[in-house]
Order: sequence, then C-alpha cells, then structure tokens
Amino acid sequence: MPEFNLKTPIGYLQGVGPHRAEVLNKDLGIFTFSDLLHYYPYRYIDKSVFHKISQIDPGAQGVQFIARLVDATVVGENRSKRLVARLRDDTGVVDLVWFQRIKWIQQSLTPGKVYVVYGTPSVFNGLLSISHPEIEPYRKGVEQNSLKFQPVYSSTEKLKKLSLDSKGIQRLQAGLLKALEGKIPETLPPYLLARHQLMGLEKALQHVHFPSDQTNLRAAMHRLKFEELFFLQLKILKGKTAHSHRFKGNIFEKVGEHFHEFYSGRLPFELTNAQKRVIREIRRDTLSGAQMNRLLQGDVGSGKTIVALLSMLLAIDNGFQACLMAPTEILAQQHYIGLRSLLQGSDIQIAMLSGSTRQADRKVIHQALQSGALHILIGTHALLEDKVKFANLGMAIIDEQHRFGVEQRAKLWRKNAIPPHMLVMTATPIPRTLAMTLYGDLDVSLIDELPAGRKPVSTIHLNERSRLRMFGLLREEIAKGRQVYVVYPLIEESEKMDLLDLKAGMEALQREFPLPEYRIGIVHGKLAAKDKDFEMSRFVKGETQILVATTVIEVGVNVPNASVMVIENAERFGLSQLHQLRGRVGRGAEKSFCILMSKEKLSRESKIRLETMVRTADGFEIAETDLQLRGPGDLAGTQQSGVLDLKIADLATDQQLLVTVRNEVIGIFERDPLLSLPEHGLLAQYLSKNTIGIGLEKIS
Repeated sequence: MPEFNLKTPIGYLQGVGPHRAEVLNKDLGIFTFSDLLHYYPYRYIDKSVFHKISQIDPGAQGVQFIARLVDATVVGENRSKRLVARLRDDTGVVDLVWFQRIKWIQQSLTPGKVYVVYGTPSVFNGLLSISHPEIEPYRKGVEQNSLKFQPVYSSTEKLKKLSLDSKGIQRLQAGLLKALEGKIPETLPPYLLARHQLMGLEKALQHVHFPSDQTNLRAAMHRLKFEELFFLQLKILKGKTAHSHRFKGNIFEKVGEHFHEFYSGRLPFELTNAQKRVIREIRRDTLSGAQMNRLLQGDVGSGKTIVALLSMLLAIDNGFQACLMAPTEILAQQHYIGLRSLLQGSDIQIAMLSGSTRQADRKVIHQALQSGALHILIGTHALLEDKVKFANLGMAIIDEQHRFGVEQRAKLWRKNAIPPHMLVMTATPIPRTLAMTLYGDLDVSLIDELPAGRKPVSTIHLNERSRLRMFGLLREEIAKGRQVYVVYPLIEESEKMDLLDLKAGMEALQREFPLPEYRIGIVHGKLAAKDKDFEMSRFVKGETQILVATTVIEVGVNVPNASVMVIENAERFGLSQLHQLRGRVGRGAEKSFCILMSKEKLSRESKIRLETMVRTADGFEIAETDLQLRGPGDLAGTQQSGVLDLKIADLATDQQLLVTVRNEVIGIFERDPLLSLPEHGLLAQYLSKNTIGIGLEKIS
C-alpha cells in the first residue's frame, strides 16, 4: 500500500475499493485523495438548535427536536401504504411518515423510546407531519454533539446504490481527513496568510467539511475561496506577463496625416470621453514595444467601429496595413460599406474579401495586398486563407471575437513576421468579475457611454392578452415607413417545436399584415445561406417591412430604419441575449421600441429578467444581473472553456474578494516577475505544474 498523500488514488481510501472508485471516477471526476478533499458540501444542515414541537413552523426548511415515540403503525394498502409514527414532547405531538423501507424502519423503532428527529415539517389533515425524516435514538448530551453543522454533498443514483449518498460521502471525508492528518502542505506564502488573516489550509479543509460553528465555517470558506481565485489569477496573469515578454510588437511612433485628417475633418460626430480614453490606451500599447493584446467592450451603438478605424489609421500612418475580421458576410459587408463611406475622398485603399468574392476580384485583392497598395482589408474567415498574404500587417481587429475559434485567431498572428497588434471587440457586455477571469490576460478597454443624440429604446413587457395592442403599435410604425423585427426562440432540444412556433407566428402575422400592403420575410437557421442572405438583404433595402427570425439576427446587420423589435416567448431568452436583440433597433434618429411578449405565469427568474430589461438599458448592469441569475458557467461559453471550473468561489457573490486577490497577484508580479524570490517558491512550483494558454490562445 502506498504512503498516503494528496495524489494517492481514491481506491486506496478505506471504504472505497475498486468498484466504488470506478463510479467516483466516472460520476464525480474524483480520482485522487485531493479530488475528494476538494469535493465540497453544497449546503449545511444546522443541527445546533433543538425546537419544542409547539415551536415548529410548518414552513421551515428543516427542524430538529427531541421527543418520545408513542406508537408506529402501518396504514393504507398497496400504493397508499405508509408507516406513521407518532411522537410527543411536553408541548405537543407530531406524526412522522415513511412511504418506503416501511418494514425495516418499523423494526428499528421502539415505542416509549426517546429519539432525535430532523426533517422538513408540513401540515396534513390539520396535524403537524414530517415525511421521511432523519431519526436516531437520543443519547445523553446529544445537544452538545460536535457535528452541529452537517455537510450535505451532491451524489448520483449509481453512488447511492453503493451507499455513497451524502452521508456515505461524509463518512469518506472523515476517514480521508484522518488518513491525511499532518500531510496536507500549505500552498500560500506565510506573508499572505498573515496579511489577509487566512486560516491554514489543513484547518480550513477540516472546517469546510466538518465545521464546529458558523465562525469557523465562514473563515474556512473564505480561505478556500481566496486560494482558488488566487491561483486562477496567478495562472492568468503569468500568461499575460509571459505574453508581453515573448511577443514583441511593432512600434507606432507617430500619429500622422491620415489619423489627423480623419479626426479633424471627417469624424461624423464628436467622440465621447470613453472613446477618447480607449484611443489613448491603444496609443500607449502601440508605443510599448510589446504586441498589443486588448479587448474592447462596448454596448451596441457605443462607437467601437470608429475606435477600430482610428486604430487602423494609426497603423497606416506608420507604414503598416490593417484588417478587420467579422463572423458573417453580412456583418463584414456592413463594416466595409460603413468604413468605405467614412474614408470616401481619402487616398486610403480598402477592399472586402469573403467566401463569395469572385475569383477575378480575389486575384486583384491578393496582388494589391502583397504589394502594399491595399491599406485595409475587411473580411470573414476568408482572411485566414494561406493565399492571403500581407506586405506588412500591423493591426488586426476581430469583431464579435467569441464567434471565432482559437486556431482561427492564431492564423492572423502568423500573417506577419512580427505579430500584428490585436484588438478584439465585443458588443456582449461582460461583468467585471468575469472579464477579470475569462479575459484576465488581456488588457480590457471599456466604452461605457453612448454617443450624444442616441435616443433610448422604449422597452415594453406585454403578455398574450395584449397581442392586439402590439399589432396596433406595429401598424403605426410601419405607416410611418419604419420596419419591424419579430424574433422567436430556437433552442436545440425543442428545435422542431420552435420551428413550428416560428411558422405559426408567421401565418398569424400574414393574416394581420396581408399582401400587397405589407411584405414579410423569414430567416432561421435551417435556411440555406444564400436564402438567408437574400431575405436579410431584402430587409436591409427596405423591400420587406417585417422580418420574422430566430436569433440569427442577434449579431448582424445595421438597419437604422428598423424601429421595433418584438421578442416572442421572451421568458425563454437569457438577459444578455435579450439585450443583444434590443440593440438591433434604436440605430436611427427615430424613437424605437422593444416589445417583450411572454406568457402570463412566469417563474421568479423570468420576472426578474423581464423587469430588468424594462428598467434599464445599461448593458453592464444587465450583465451583472445575468451573472447573478445564471452563474458564470452559462455566460460567454465559459462552461466549455474550462477556465472557470470553480469549486467553491462564486463570481456572482465573491466580486470584492476577486478584486482583492487580483490586486495581490498584480503586486507579486510587479515585485517579482519571475517568482524567483524565496517566499514565492511555492507559487513558482505551482505554476510549473499548472500552465494556462497565453494571449488569445486561451479565449474560447
């Protein structure tokens, strides 16, 4: 038998063995002693309080009391058969009821004996009742029992069949802590423990599994959360430090003629202070000698494209080329038309490359690109083809970066001998805590104000009874010459049903808005790409007044004439998705509306989401609420990325702790970039065993 340590395979723990080990591996991902030790309870049963029966509230989550068993009787037959035990103390009576394992439980109960009972009370036929309680014989002094806060662990059906329910896992944890006593090494430097008054690791693990009281439980959880967030930030910020050392960047020494000429004479509006701040940050990056690796966050309509253009002009003024890659042809086309219009009359050459670009045009673009005659190339994934060679690419911009894979972004890096400066943009607001973790190795810029003159979108929540009111608003807007989006959910598990909903909705609209007065288009994921593009282009040109769609238009075209967004079954959308969809309207000078249609009866979470949408248009407030409701694993695809595999910390509730931890790690790398000081030996050792991708390779 091996000497027990954190790496010991779980099968060697007393009470596990090969068969249970195999199920623990498959069901819970527990392979070693360390894995089990870090399999934390998800809640605790407070057994520090004993109630009198007369004090028991039928609505309580769980109560504990001591009472004498009067009798235990089997009543009913067949499926209604049950064991009813009546207990009494000096204040009242309570019935305990079991529907399973009746014979075994009845044999274990002795009338006249005193028991300790724990369970969730209710009222049945006017009597206080508890179904399937925990019950055990009373022992003198049980009120002083050391296990006052009983841990509750998640289990699975397979494990329960092997007697590894919550209680079974609790027994394993007790045996594990005993086996590892004195063998759990400290992981944080002593000065950090002292500065933040952190409990030692072994003591914290003891108290998180078997807390003696609330004070020790809180201290243990704080220590373990600190450690988890600390090592996450250590990996991320080490990646950032390595990136700045490993990837040198071209220096943009001057702000030249093209930048000044556009800024002074062509800007269609005064830049906001937020846009100016971001441009200064980009300017600093491109002077540093390291490759810029910056994430630009900005709500829909906040003016990210102007910042992108000024960044490209900065590159051009320093003798470099620039490119902008978008996830769809429609979005790339939109960027191309917009930028070409802004640059009209200048000597800057701009072109677009996509999958549908004709061969003859491709040849011209390739030649102009290689000769340096072409300054800016806008495109889709087509930019990544090996045939696309730049003379000197200095600035690469990726729009809606979460739509691109790791390898695709890496290909852009390889388009130049010295990797181009990277600016990745997203209109999906990311909560600050999530940005510090998922994008922690990027410098984050924020455009947190909208350009002057933008009218807020009026958001209205209606249910099915108000459908005629919604149709009336649509008629009014269409009569003014405006256009309308009507969006339906499309969720994979119920795709067929959703498609039927979409088609039924289309038919209802056609009855309300008949030809020839009204024209309606339809777009969904099952349409062929050319049909989708055809319908979208008809809407862009104003040839259809109503576009019925699924969320394929969530990130898409700019149609300033569209003034109404109707979202059907709005309760089935996430908050950030609702916000993205709302951003499709309000792009022109006219008043715009977002109508959230839902069923009448809503869950608490659905109500909060829809009320939040009506109350605020602040994308970052919305993102924070979304984080609170859904958790980080469901946002921005982080569940799949593996970056946020947190076991005890919670980004929704531990925001201040994350800020504290991140500042601590930043300070460590400022003082000791290579972690070569003796007090950082533990940290260097940790990083040598736990690496994380650096730069853009990490983002998924």
